[in-house]
Amino acid sequence: MAIERATVEHVARLARLALTDEEHERFAGQLGRILEYCARLDAVSIDGIPATSHVLPIVNVLREDLPSPCLSRDEVLAEAPAHEQGFFRVPRVLEPE
Repeated sequence: MAIERATVEHVARLARLALTDEEHERFAGQLGRILEYCARLDAVSIDGIPATSHVLPIVNVLREDLPSPCLSRDEVLAEAPAHEQGFFRVPRVLEPE
């Protein structure tokens, strides 16, 4: 599909682009090829094909949240570097006021 120089100048003016003569010729050819491709896409029959937003279906990959056996408090604290009265003992982060 042929694109005239006036069309390229119009689009360039809308986009506020300053084009050289070589760019006018190059973009006219590129825009023509783009419009030819769009015309080919318009010729494809899409009857019966539902509209989609993704190529693949979106599926939640998280597992179901079910209760399961866990370690006892004593087993967990046995692996801690320090513990006191049933809690983890950690270094002081904040200074007392």
